[in-house]
Amino acid sequence: MSSKTVGPAKAVRGTVLVPGDKSISHRAVILAALSNRMCTVENFLDGEDCLCTLDALRSMDVPMVRQGTSLQIQGLGLDGLKAPPKPLWCGNSGTTTRLLMGVLTGQPFEVRLEGDPSLSKRPMDRVIDPLSRMGAFFLDSVTHLPLRMRGTRSVKPLQWKSPVASAQVKSAILLAGLYASGTTSVEEPSASRDHTERMLQASGVAVKREGNKVSIQGTATVRASAFHVPGDFSSAAFLLAAGLLRATPELVVRGVGVNSTRTGFMDLVKAMGGSCRLSKTTESGGEPIADITVKASPMRGIAIGGDMIPRAIDEIPILAVLATQAQGQTVISDAKELRVKESDRLSTLREELTRMGARIMEKPDGVVIEGPTPLKGAVVQSHGDHRLAMSLAIAALVAEGPTTIVDVECVATSFPTFWMLLDAIRSPRRPGANA
Repeated sequence: MSSKTVGPAKAVRGTVLVPGDKSISHRAVILAALSNRMCTVENFLDGEDCLCTLDALRSMDVPMVRQGTSLQIQGLGLDGLKAPPKPLWCGNSGTTTRLLMGVLTGQPFEVRLEGDPSLSKRPMDRVIDPLSRMGAFFLDSVTHLPLRMRGTRSVKPLQWKSPVASAQVKSAILLAGLYASGTTSVEEPSASRDHTERMLQASGVAVKREGNKVSIQGTATVRASAFHVPGDFSSAAFLLAAGLLRATPELVVRGVGVNSTRTGFMDLVKAMGGSCRLSKTTESGGEPIADITVKASPMRGIAIGGDMIPRAIDEIPILAVLATQAQGQTVISDAKELRVKESDRLSTLREELTRMGARIMEKPDGVVIEGPTPLKGAVVQSHGDHRLAMSLAIAALVAEGPTTIVDVECVATSFPTFWMLLDAIRSPRRPGANA
């Protein structure tokens, strides 16, 4: 179990690029595999989570050639996948697991899905229930990994009203719906990430959106031929937070995906008084992309909850770090979903930030943070959670004395260049040196 020691920083600055978006990388290679043609994927995230999805597709006989972050994938169409010779290893990736369960609903063979201890604690019943109604058969009475399932060539269309706003649940149902004769729809209580429906539409699948309801027509032909994956906004958020705390004169993160279902962090930062602006906005494959510039800003506490939570669900840990340095009280509510992530993020956030001197109180669906509070260096634990590990590293930049974060291997699941970029913005050799 490795550790990383991070000391305080007087300033951060520079221009950087973050790796490809994790959510989009997963979906790009899945849709490429289901396409009826050769598909290229550029700027694929070379992180452990996405590599699990790639290896699973390989084991189902999808031909591909990889050169670094570029892929050429020969699509096999909806019916071309083959039964894997061994269990599919999902590692720590809930996205790999749930999205593949959607695809496997339309495959007439048995598969066993396995994951690491953290993933094996996460609930799968939220996808098992709707996929069972569509015809998938789950061979064991379990709601966690490992599990076995068998799909069918007779997938039934489903109109699903989801009790939670979850892009993974929605995506699993829509991917299964590709195999159904008729219309499959998912209605959510609030909008979750919409990468799947954007990418399906760009791949020639009929998609209809009405408020928080999305529908697709099944037995469609997937015609994906090229995806360029933008920089990952959730990864960029950690560096942007460092800039909001310490950037003089400014920090720029280039080429970031700024899909509105993902950028709740930016809206919340602005509401807290942070300086954050977009420039050089373009679009690729239906996904908006921009450069994001931040600088050190005095911030104030706010209330965070409701429809904003799904748009910032992965950024709640780093928002909590910003809240420790904001003036007044920050109240985060409606975030019970964080209890079933890689760790119970509400509990682990409270535990580890308290070690550093933060005034943070846990409640059933969120946390209450009093600021500003001087933080102090400490020995803290990641609990195997990549986003918690990176949040603690950013907190260390404003702490008095060094902070040692135990168990940092998990960071490679989503942001393999994080430590390198964090070092680079602390002492850049020249403007733009790391871009």
